[in-house]
Amino acid sequence: MMLIHKIIRYPLWSSGIPCFKTREIITTKREISSKATPPFHCNFVSLKQTKTSTTNTMKKRSFTNTLKNGLVAVAITLTATTGAITGANAQTVKNVVLVHGAFADGSGYKALYEALTQKGYHVTVVQNPLTSLEDDVAATKLALDKQDGPTILAGHSWGGAVITEAGNHPKVAALVYIAAFQPDKGESALQWFQSAQPAPENGVLPPDEKGIVYYDRNKFHAGFCADVPKAEADFMYASQGAFYAKGFTTSITNAAWRNKPTFGIVATDDKSIVPDVQRNMYKRSNTKVTEIKGSHAVYVSQPAKVAAVIMEAAKSASTGK
Repeated sequence: MMLIHKIIRYPLWSSGIPCFKTREIITTKREISSKATPPFHCNFVSLKQTKTSTTNTMKKRSFTNTLKNGLVAVAITLTATTGAITGANAQTVKNVVLVHGAFADGSGYKALYEALTQKGYHVTVVQNPLTSLEDDVAATKLALDKQDGPTILAGHSWGGAVITEAGNHPKVAALVYIAAFQPDKGESALQWFQSAQPAPENGVLPPDEKGIVYYDRNKFHAGFCADVPKAEADFMYASQGAFYAKGFTTSITNAAWRNKPTFGIVATDDKSIVPDVQRNMYKRSNTKVTEIKGSHAVYVSQPAKVAAVIMEAAKSASTGK
């Protein structure tokens, strides 16, 4: 505390003449401690704190916005990358490779070839030698090597065993089994052929002295291609390749249908491979099945319907679904 001593003079009026009187005033004033915080200092600190808080908030918001923008950019980049990858994998499939079976040759695919090429497909028919599974697979892979992109690989009858092995080729986008054998690893086509009682019309003969299997000429029309004209059946018989029995007994080493999209055709009037054998194989492998009324040579008698299944496989492989 400190005392403040003041002397104040103020006027008094008497008869219009001013006179002055003196008065002492003693007041007290609290002494300001050097440690006390002046009001203006408190206001400044408060202002500074407010400004710092605001700055920190703005920095946090800026960081959050930057983080969000970064995440959005990453998401867009990933989406674009995924789309590019999907687009690369899901190329339009316009190539088809056809593999014939036993007791036939590539000429039997003429009508199917025309049905597919008229729709814009590039078709290659393999002339597999029928000398062994390994030789037929090698001939099929040679044809696949020449394709300029993803390819549908289709096989008929014995050709099903061939595409089961050859279908592991990187250019194969999907498999199509046309009334065909579909063995698994460690199985042979013969095992499935013997899994049901053959039809009376079946004309597969035992191997001859050279190990070659032929089809009985007298049963060929009824047992192999009953729904084509006899003149055409006679030509098919005359043009068949020599099928060596050892191929029929050779086991599969790597079944492509386990890793590739697979479609199958059941020929409901087949007398060479019993329809139920076809159904049993396709059911086991989760093959997408289409049943077509036709003989074992359904690709000859019903080329448009067989082509439709192949085109469905190509479309499916093109969209990745």
